[in-house]
Amino acid sequence: MTSRVTFVSPATSPSLRQARFYGGDSIDDVGAAHARSAAGSLPAPARVLVAPSVRCLQTAEALGLDGVEIPELKGLDVGRWSGRTLEEVGAAEPEAVGRWLTDPGWAAHGGESVRDVCERIGGWLDTAQDTEGRTVAVVEPEIVRAAVVHVLGLPAAAFWRLDVPPLTATELSGRTGRWNLRLGRPLAVSPDGWTR
Repeated sequence: MTSRVTFVSPATSPSLRQARFYGGDSIDDVGAAHARSAAGSLPAPARVLVAPSVRCLQTAEALGLDGVEIPELKGLDVGRWSGRTLEEVGAAEPEAVGRWLTDPGWAAHGGESVRDVCERIGGWLDTAQDTEGRTVAVVEPEIVRAAVVHVLGLPAAAFWRLDVPPLTATELSGRTGRWNLRLGRPLAVSPDGWTR
């Protein structure tokens, strides 16, 4: 039995454009338009799953996907940094930001560590591998990073070395405890040539 999971990153939002830790904002008008133009670009799934965040839910809707919210696929909890820009946090807590970017087990911001999110998503993928057919999951970029870390057996520190552009698909196919990976396929190309 082969299981296929396609992770789709959300469309652009103000927090993404401002390098702000996600705090619950909606996708912006440009992101919504790009997602609507990409509707129908994914292979037909057997199931659609959505992370419980506003921008993932709105991206799924704009893509024409009717999905089920899955709490295990929620984004990385950054605690008190939520809604703040990296620049703001870096100015207020430079040592904490430096530690967060170098120590995957650190979570003194009051949220979840990078190692914890990688383990959470790895556990979810281990059970998803027993699911026949194609799953499309609209998730936050850090969930895609955690999945890549897991399927390639990378150290958790590699998490920050992975970029996940908005509105791209990262495809996994697997069976018998092994996943294959196809990274960052754009869902569509806009008329102005911008790939997302």
